[in-house]
Amino acid sequence: MKRSTVHRMASAALLCLWAGLAGAASQAQVEAGNKQRVTEAFDHWAAGGTRFFSDMLAPDVVWTIKGSGPSAGVYRGVDTFVEKAVRPLVTRLATPVKPLSRQVWADGDHVIIQWEGAGVARDGQAYHNSYAWIFRMHEGKAVEVTAFLDLAPYDEVLRRVPAQAGQG
Repeated sequence: MKRSTVHRMASAALLCLWAGLAGAASQAQVEAGNKQRVTEAFDHWAAGGTRFFSDMLAPDVVWTIKGSGPSAGVYRGVDTFVEKAVRPLVTRLATPVKPLSRQVWADGDHVIIQWEGAGVARDGQAYHNSYAWIFRMHEGKAVEVTAFLDLAPYDEVLRRVPAQAGQG
């Protein structure tokens, strides 16, 4: 084999290796950035912030609540999700659900957060739930979310506490 051919092959191999390493570094930066974004949003929420969903979700998010209860389903768009899944609960609460503890993992463009939340319903009874949300992130916003939670306490609040007049 000619020396120039060997040099071209070695150069091509190094270029591929460099491109792979650069891609891996870039992917790691995206992953770390997504994890930081979700972590900071939860920290802000836990400190009393009220814009978690508008800050974190893309306008056309697809939010899926897994399970078999009446509240399980697929919600397309942040406005639909908030109107059909968030508002029915929060309008029945005397205090907002507050994240109490959390663990966050990131893998590629996915961020997984497991958290415990608590609030008080308007009838004075406590609301506690455990959640695991899987976000697929794109440019700092969640474009798809799969949510796992115990639907029994969620649906119980919806059954037990009447909706306020003019609210879902």
